[in-house]
Formats: sequence, structure tokens, C-alpha cells
Amino acid sequence: MNIVITGGSKGIGKALAAKYADNGNNVFICARNEKDLADAAFEINKKNKNELVKYMVADISLKSSADKFAGWLQETNVVPDILINNAGQFIPGSIYNELEGLLEKMIAANLYSAYYITRALLPPMMKRKSGHLFNMCSIASLSAYHNGGSYSISKYALMGFSKNLREELKPYDIKVTAVYPGAVYTSSWADSGVDPKRIMEIGDITEMIYAASMLSPQACVEDIVIRPLQGDLP
Repeated sequence: MNIVITGGSKGIGKALAAKYADNGNNVFICARNEKDLADAAFEINKKNKNELVKYMVADISLKSSADKFAGWLQETNVVPDILINNAGQFIPGSIYNELEGLLEKMIAANLYSAYYITRALLPPMMKRKSGHLFNMCSIASLSAYHNGGSYSISKYALMGFSKNLREELKPYDIKVTAVYPGAVYTSSWADSGVDPKRIMEIGDITEMIYAASMLSPQACVEDIVIRPLQGDLP
């Protein structure tokens, strides 16, 4: 299968790339940092002794860049079997005091990125009448998030995007799954002082997404909500 993962150079995106490559799939990743992409691809390909992971530098919060990434895939006749919209960014703040322009930045990073690349890659999937889209939402999509501000607004919007896509793509036999993770231990938590055992592991998220993508064609997991055992961090 052809797996396309945005924000695939680090964290959950990189772990998903490794999971699918380890199971023999062709994986195509993008992110903004070329070194991080190259390192991720090299590490995964070395493990599998095969060039299953290919990459392109792209900031898909910009339509022009998203279109270039989609064009790169289409030039090599890659039609995604699975598209995982994982690219995103978190900047904390409250609506009343966050920096000017943060809403626009969060909407671009967390909503437009998924919107642009999905629109660019959907037509051949619709023509083929198969495929699966995953949108990496957040628990911040479901309820007010402390110090979430514009980030939470953008994730609410991504949830709405997912729900609309789910209905629109039923006639084309394309699945849509919204993923709502709570706190996951990535490098950004390393200096936080939070006990790693208090929050989830990256593997918890990748295993759920992978399992949902392996179901029969007539089954669609619409939502994956996964939180730490003891609940969200205060």
C-alpha cells in the first residue's frame, strides 16, 4: 500500500512511518525540516534494508507547498491508500492575551495543512473508490483546553473538517477517521517534569491507527479517543 504521512519526521508521524514501513508498505512523508526528514527516512530504511520511506520537504500550511508535495506524488503515480494528516503545531496561550496573529498561525498549521493536501490528493482516490483518511485532532477538539486558546479553536475546526469529509466521502467508499489523543510522551515533554508513566506512549497511538486501518472495507472507525489512564493532565 501507499501511505502518505504529513509531519512525518518526528514523534507520532515518524512512529507511524516506521510502523507501516515495518509491515512492507511504501511510505511518503513530508515536513518542514530537511535534516529531520532525511534522518527519519535513513533510520527506518536502514532497519528494513529497503528504501520504503521517501520524503519531500514541504510546509503544507501553504497551499503552494502542499500542491508541490501532491504533484511530487502524482508524478510517480502514487495514489494514497492511506493519508494521515498529522502535521500540526501547538503554541499555548489564552484568547485574551495570546500574541497577535496566533489564531491565523494555528489555523494554517492545524487546519489548512489538512485541507490543502486532502483536496489535492482526493480526486484519484475518489476515482478509484477506495482509501482511508486519518486526521490528527486532539482532546482539545472535544472540550475547552487549559491555555489552549487558538490551538483549541483550530483543533475544533479540524474536527468539523473530519465530520464533513466522513459524510461527503461515503459514496466514494473512502473512510475517514478522526483521532483525539490526550497527552503523549514525545520529545516536547522531556524537560517538563511530568512522569512519563503518567501519560501515554507514542506506540499507543500508532497501534490504534494501524489497527483501524486494517479493518475490512465495510468497516470504518469514525473516532479514536484515547487518554491517559488517570485522565487528562490538570
